[in-house]
Amino acid sequence: MTSDIEIARAATLCPITDIAARAGLPAEALEPHGRHIAKVSAAAVAELAARPRGKLVLVTAINPTPAGEGKTTTTIGLGDALNRIGRRAVIALREPSLGPVFGRKGGATGGGQSQVVPMERINLHFTGDFHAITSAHNLLAAMIDNAVHFALPTATGAPLDARHIVWRRVMDMNDRALRQVVTGIGAGNGQVRETGFDITVASEVMAILCLADDMSDLAARLARIRIGRDTAGRFVTAGDIGAAGAMAALLVDAMQPNLVQTIHGSAALVHGGPFANIAHGCNSVVATRSALALGEFCVTEAGFGADLGAEKFCNIKCVSAGLTPAVAVVVATVRALKYHGGAALADLGTPDAAVLARGLENLTRHVENLGAFGLPVVVALNAFGGDTDGEHAQVLAHCRDVLGVPAHLCRHWADGPAGAEDLARTVAALADANSDPAARFQPLYPAAMPLAEKMAVIARRIYRAADVVLSPAAARQVKLLEEQGLGALPVCMAKTPYSFTADEKQRGAVSGHVLPIREVRLSAGAGFVVALCGDISTMPGLPRAPAALGIHLDAGGRIEGLS
Repeated sequence: MTSDIEIARAATLCPITDIAARAGLPAEALEPHGRHIAKVSAAAVAELAARPRGKLVLVTAINPTPAGEGKTTTTIGLGDALNRIGRRAVIALREPSLGPVFGRKGGATGGGQSQVVPMERINLHFTGDFHAITSAHNLLAAMIDNAVHFALPTATGAPLDARHIVWRRVMDMNDRALRQVVTGIGAGNGQVRETGFDITVASEVMAILCLADDMSDLAARLARIRIGRDTAGRFVTAGDIGAAGAMAALLVDAMQPNLVQTIHGSAALVHGGPFANIAHGCNSVVATRSALALGEFCVTEAGFGADLGAEKFCNIKCVSAGLTPAVAVVVATVRALKYHGGAALADLGTPDAAVLARGLENLTRHVENLGAFGLPVVVALNAFGGDTDGEHAQVLAHCRDVLGVPAHLCRHWADGPAGAEDLARTVAALADANSDPAARFQPLYPAAMPLAEKMAVIARRIYRAADVVLSPAAARQVKLLEEQGLGALPVCMAKTPYSFTADEKQRGAVSGHVLPIREVRLSAGAGFVVALCGDISTMPGLPRAPAALGIHLDAGGRIEGLS
């Protein structure tokens, strides 16, 4: 079988100026990064903000499995297919993180005939946005330690208290050895204290860049980042130590969306990359708004399954940015459904109607949850080579007869846009029929609801948990946030993506469980509160056999092994 990277290399790419022109962007709106990648200038983004907006299509999925679902592939295939049927669509995706590229999951540029290209550049350093975000985050960390070293007074009137600093460092790599570290060891190297590293995609700076309206909003949000307390016990922000301006300077270019193309010539804005299990899991607001201004449809995705990415897309991104999705697409595969039904990985190629029926409970849960937001739903059944016609028919019949939603067998991986044409026609019809998405759309909870109750609502209505249990530390943290008047913030649940529970081994559609919340963190600049569930880590580790082992250069210096 031809690999994704071989398919991507065989594609004939258009100059990025041609892609931009077809999307309605003049050449002067671009800041090229070579022939096939460009930044969209801040001036052009501001001009697009004044244009009428198209319809927003959200692509999400069932809980991810080792068998694969193809959510990004389907997002790209659907965008290509909408363009194929004459409905102008622009795709909006997140940027890949080096952590999963070299770790367990692999790249994030789609697959087969439904990829964004140039694949190698997008999956690796791309335009340097993650470097800029990492640098801005770590600049703040360095300035914090410098302020402690010199006992510099902050804007609060007192110096920082090294015992109460909460800002950690980040890097864009999976490295469990850095979860807990001690800094300042050695003479003259600052005050010794315990800290640690998170992965860049969990950085509050990443979330801020993805939720900010423009550079002014970004700078204001950076200044609000809470970094710890002073020696008088008062809270201190990045603005209080004078770091926000320099951080914003590092992010000027990163704030501009990246324009690339699909193999079949559709425009795609790839910008920002927070994970959905440990952050809010959506691409940038500026990219989404720009795509809405350029097309009849913006086709976007939210990370992992609908219990994480889609929930945060609706309750955090849409509420914060004033966006309203018109249609939701849930991606599933026969193989993944059988895995949720209890099949072993080695047995996924064996037809088993009973196992598949049990796995369909996971799909049912996600479709029901999205319906609770008032969204029209369509299921995309992503075809794999080993599937049988009977298995396809079983899934499609379940969607039609039990769930009452349209569903289509999709072959865009192999056939490109032609393989998702039926899905595109249904999505367009549902969006056209949804003349007032804002009237239908219903976030899960009001802002006035207390924080602990918001966590319980998400757990009960989305995860179908019986209850949540906050650790004593988490309960104290929630109480303190409420006392500070921060109870109106939305909640970003940090949880394993592989299960409705906090235990990644619990497959299917588990219900009646108790969700443990061990810690609550404030992201004041991003504008949400993070609830860490179970043993979720904000710095992943590499698996026993990381994808990095298969990545190398061939004799001609070309990258091989990316997937």
